[in-house]
Amino acid sequence: DLTPEMKAFVDQYGKATDGKIGIVELAQILPTEENFLLFFRCQQLKSSEDFMQTWRKYDSDHSGFIDSEELKSFLKDLLQKANKQIEDSKLTEYTEIMLRMFDANNDGKLELTELARLLPVQENFLIKFQGVKMCAKEFNKAFEMYDQDGNGYIDENELDALLKDLCEKNKKELDITNLATYKKSIMALSDGGKLYRAELALILCAEEN
Repeated sequence: DLTPEMKAFVDQYGKATDGKIGIVELAQILPTEENFLLFFRCQQLKSSEDFMQTWRKYDSDHSGFIDSEELKSFLKDLLQKANKQIEDSKLTEYTEIMLRMFDANNDGKLELTELARLLPVQENFLIKFQGVKMCAKEFNKAFEMYDQDGNGYIDENELDALLKDLCEKNKKELDITNLATYKKSIMALSDGGKLYRAELALILCAEEN
């Protein structure tokens, strides 16, 4: 039910065809010096794989979320890579703004899916998995079934089998032609090719274990 003016706005700034504008897309109308969201995304978060590797680096304690100090380190490193020097007070301000914008449940920390909103809509493969998330009981059962050798982690071949079955069961949400992209992005969370339960749960489990 968009007015012609609103539709024109969505067409101009929205990258997807769903009639929605992502927060980073909307940020494009900001003046360059104020548009730090796009700056951060363009410096490092260019794809889901980049994002997952970044997440693994800064969620250093494998807690499943990034707290304010971890987020501050994340922003500081991106700025240093771009040879941009800012005062610590400005860095703290950016950190607080990011938390306010992306911390959907107001718990003072960012979950994987919350920070993933930095990604362009078309690159955010996590959106695809929102409709296929399992409860903790279902997830644990699936993990044990696909961890065929019972070593406590899923390797690339076991993940391939799991994702193929998920695509077959959820054809509306998951496109099997994107299987390689899904697998590559998820394996970026792994520890030397070993994808442990906690990491896979970030994507597939709707409840905390």
